[in-house]
Order: sequence, then structure tokens, then C-alpha cells
Amino acid sequence: MTESQIAHKRRHFSQKVQDIPSSGIRHFFELIANMDGCISLGVGEPDFVTPEQFTRAAFDSVRRGETHYTSNYGLPQLREAIAAHLDRLYGVRYDPRNEIIVTIGVSEALLLATHALLDPGDELLAPDPYYVAYLPCCVLAGGKFVTVPTHMENDFRVSAADLETAITPRTKAILLGYPSNPTGAQMTREDLAEIADLAARRDLVVISDEIYDRLSYGIEHTCFASLPGMKERTVLLGGFSKAYAMTGWRVGWVCAPSDILEAMMKIHQYIVMSAPTPSQYAALEALRSGEEHTQRFVAEFDARRRLIVAGLRDIGLTTFEPKGAFYAFPSVRSTGLSDMEFAERLLDEEKVAVIPGSAFGECGRGHVRMCYATPQPLIEEALERIGRFVRRL
Repeated sequence: MTESQIAHKRRHFSQKVQDIPSSGIRHFFELIANMDGCISLGVGEPDFVTPEQFTRAAFDSVRRGETHYTSNYGLPQLREAIAAHLDRLYGVRYDPRNEIIVTIGVSEALLLATHALLDPGDELLAPDPYYVAYLPCCVLAGGKFVTVPTHMENDFRVSAADLETAITPRTKAILLGYPSNPTGAQMTREDLAEIADLAARRDLVVISDEIYDRLSYGIEHTCFASLPGMKERTVLLGGFSKAYAMTGWRVGWVCAPSDILEAMMKIHQYIVMSAPTPSQYAALEALRSGEEHTQRFVAEFDARRRLIVAGLRDIGLTTFEPKGAFYAFPSVRSTGLSDMEFAERLLDEEKVAVIPGSAFGECGRGHVRMCYATPQPLIEEALERIGRFVRRL
């Protein structure tokens, strides 16, 4: 195809779509799809099967004929359960009638938040490294994505002071994602209190992506909306994928003050209508009876976390101790390879899949993301292969 033909085809696509980068994660998923004997530390989802009673609740709902749309906001009893769940864990109270929407995962919730809050040219601040969907959701909403660097030396925690240096008259909101994908970083209550003070002083909205809230190790998770005065300026994102092993069910939630929530509802009702009805019943059962399973999952992830961090350090890869989620984020600079070269050669030579850190922003460069949501024997085998690879270098 000639350059003029390519240019002609591009005219069919919106500039916003052309401005979105291709996913660095998808590239590696395609590489390993048909690779026998590959150990994947790339997919960011629990290896556990959804607990049987959640699945049974979904099938029971279908047998009862619950196969129609729910309210646009979601099942009333699920919204009530989400409100009670957040009150019990964090002491933050949401009105299930007009402050909660059940969404198709946190991905939809994030899209709703950016589209409801950002006008063209508005700036959204976010720590770098960041989850791959953050930039595209901002760009699709017409906003400008402004990154604030974080570094391994400070456990990839963002400071209020660094955020403030990036604020301009066009800054509209701050997007936080802690515990962090990809780094595994977690914020202290003191860290977040300083950001809360900044948001209040500069009249900013905070979008707080807390999908990994239950997966926190050694640092008690602080729900941003629970900080004094923050519920009125926080869009809280959460869901069932990580702590309840329900990634494929696609159920999340967004909680916000009623005026912000109604703005998001205008978008949600036209592009989605409502989250899948059987999935909502499975999620309801997860909140009713799933705590024992969550505690078991977290304990297992913690054991795997300690295993992979110790193993990577023994290999000689500098690795800070992740305090949340299920990711390790070692530096590979000591190998002399870029993060992309390291990931591609490790996959080719030892059949271990990891994700280059540069897929998550400029501050991820020189690191790779390793997901330890995989059985311990496979982690041990992966560490052995990584060790062989690094020794050859």
C-alpha cells in the first residue's frame, strides 16, 4: 500500500483514535497465544476459579427468569450491598439510590468518569507508571493526560508536592490508582491526606481507582473518599474482578456525589443500558458470602508475593517490595537490555512472558511487570528460567 493510500485510509478514522497508542500488553498476549510450554507472568487476573456459590447464584437467577434489563443504576439489592460493604470496610456512606452505578467492570466506570468530567483540553493528572487504560480514556474524552513521575527509590508513591507542580489553570482532576497496576505500590493514609488537602485547596476532583483495595499487604488500605471532606469531590471506582476472582463476569461499580453520578448516568444509559443481569446476581452473592474466599485469596497472593520478590533479588534484579495488587516490578537495567529487549528475549529463549515497563509510561522504562497471580510451582519454575536467562547475560 502506498503512502497516499495509507493517508487516505486514515482520513476515515477520528484523530482521537489515531492518538491512542497500541497496547504493549496485547502485543505479548498475541506472541504467547500459541506457544507451548510458556509460563505467563503477564495476565493481570487471579488464577482462581470463581467460587461455586457465586456461579450458582447467577444460574439460579436465570432459572427464575431474571434475564431482563435491570435498572440503569443496577440491581437495587446489589447497590445496597455495595453501600453496606463500603460502610463496613471504610466508614464511607453512599446512598444506593443515586450515588452508585453498577458498571461493566472498572473499565467502564473509568470511561464514564473521564467523559463526564473532562472538556476538550482539560488536564487529568496521573502518577507515572500508570495502568494502560488511563491515557486512552482521557484522550477519548478530549482531555490532556499529564503524568507525574514516581520512582522505585520512593516505592513508586506519588507525593502531593509533585502533583502540585504539575497543576495548571486547565487541570480538572487527579487520577489515582492504588494499590497500583503495574508497580504494586500502595499509599499510606498520610500520603493520601496530603493529596486530599491539595485537591481541596485547588478545587480538583479525584478519580480513585481502588479495584485492588482488598489486596494490600502490611499497609492498611485507605479509601480516598473516606478522608475528611473528600466524599464530595471523589469518584470512587471498585469492583469484583480481583478480590473475588470474577474477571470474566465484568461487574464493577462507581460511587460519586449525586450530581457527578447523574452526569455519568447520561453516558451509561445510552452505551450500556445495564450490566449483565446474571453477573449482578453473582456479584451480590460475592458480597453476601465471599469474605472467606477473599481472605484466602489474599493470603495466597501474599505468599506468592514474598516468593517472587525473594527469588528476583536472589537472581540479582533490583526489586522493591510491592505492598498491594499482585505485581512485582523489578528493574532490568543491570542486564544491559532495555525492558522491551529483556521481555522479548526472555520469551524467545526461556518461554517466560513478562510485560515491558515502558508499556505503562516513561517511568516504567527499564522495568518489567511480573504478575504473581499464578500457582507457586509455576512461579518457582519461572524464577529458575529467569535466573538462567540473566546468568547468560
